[in-house]
Amino acid sequence: MPLILAIESSCDETAAAVSSDNIILSNVIYSQQIHAQYGGVVPELASRAHLQAIVPVVDAALMQAGKEINDIDAFAFTQSPGLIGALMVGAGFAKSLALALDKPLIAVQHLHAHVLANMIRKDDRPVPTFPFLCLTVSGGHTQIIQCNSPLDLKLLGQTLDDAAGEAYDKAAKIMGLPYPGGPLIDKYAKDGDPGAFVFPEPKIPGLDFSFSGLKTAFLYFIRDGKLKDEQFVENNLSNICASIQHRINTILLNKLQVAALQTGINTVCIAGGVSANSGLRHSLKMVGEGLGWNTFIPPFEYCTDNAAMIAITGYYKYLEKDFSPLSVSVSARSHFS
Repeated sequence: MPLILAIESSCDETAAAVSSDNIILSNVIYSQQIHAQYGGVVPELASRAHLQAIVPVVDAALMQAGKEINDIDAFAFTQSPGLIGALMVGAGFAKSLALALDKPLIAVQHLHAHVLANMIRKDDRPVPTFPFLCLTVSGGHTQIIQCNSPLDLKLLGQTLDDAAGEAYDKAAKIMGLPYPGGPLIDKYAKDGDPGAFVFPEPKIPGLDFSFSGLKTAFLYFIRDGKLKDEQFVENNLSNICASIQHRINTILLNKLQVAALQTGINTVCIAGGVSANSGLRHSLKMVGEGLGWNTFIPPFEYCTDNAAMIAITGYYKYLEKDFSPLSVSVSARSHFS
């Protein structure tokens, strides 16, 4: 049972985790608060915050796991995609440990890790069997992945422009809600009517997505509403949030249904930060029950960026001896074959 120390630093969370076999022993996440005042992540500030946090975060992960650094068998880190400066902090730290202790280094693709977060076992929670489909939804990516095995992933569809998470945050900003706005839309939507307002669904061929048109339509909707009533958003906040959340989630699930029909795969998962959205989680369960799917949803702590998902991916790569040289470089972009 290999002990793996994993580091995640792709954006604005500094995270470290320790795993034994495919069991997570610790999962520590430090979320950077400095970006809220700017309405989004500032790359340079993110890199600096990672430099300050990485040592105490890794130390905390080891302490929670009850392990010493010399006990670790391999070091995994997020190699791509992400903010270059942020990725370099985690990669440099992992490389230093691997070199100093003469242990294997494992480079992990961030989106691959989000998919395999569904394979983390916790509290006797069942995990999906292969093959399965995964809808990966975050602030920067929206994809449908066919997962044939832990290391065999195929991209079936992705966003052509904006991600679903970005659409959530942009809609919140248009309404005047603070960053990050996605969780606030989810919060207010619980008291609203999803059918109160109707927003368009883009007609994109195949299994790809587009959210830029929806963002524009929402901008005009709020503008026109305020022309008639200056307090339009305040007076209709719950219904607006419920309606835009309903449209974003139906766009996602409608494409997922097409993918399941085309592939014949009825084991379906979601992953990524937006998979923490309560409306999406509930809708997936309802659609799955209606279509006879076996649905799997990661625990909340494994939805947003975390190191446990890097550790579980590192575990599967360790079994295949899929190690990386110290010369491996980070990348802002990445893709599935």
